[in-house]
Amino acid sequence: MRKWMLKREQKDQKILSALVILVASYVLTAGCLLLLAFILYKFRISENVVNMAVIVIYVCMTFFAGFVAGKRFKVKKFLWGLILGSVYFLILTVVSMIGGVSDMVVGRGMITTYLLCAGGGMLGGMLS
Repeated sequence: MRKWMLKREQKDQKILSALVILVASYVLTAGCLLLLAFILYKFRISENVVNMAVIVIYVCMTFFAGFVAGKRFKVKKFLWGLILGSVYFLILTVVSMIGGVSDMVVGRGMITTYLLCAGGGMLGGMLS
């Protein structure tokens, strides 16, 4: 019974750690997007550059989440990175839909964004 309780506590601790890592990556994402908005305001950069910068921010933040998770958990690092990248994308999609972003339709762009987020997280986990 004691062994089962210990495993349950370890599992709960991993989930809590993963959530903290995910929150940290979203805080960093918000900071990077604010910086991008400031740069857009000051320098009037094109929409294509802004779209590319947003995607780069997403990939970097999922890479960060996967890397930190890999360092923290030490086993199945790529899987933890993949999970965090996927959850990051899922939350991003839900928040965008709640926020009324009308172009969040399942399509090539959405699938590409998912693959980039999941791949960034997985790569971060593998390189940790």
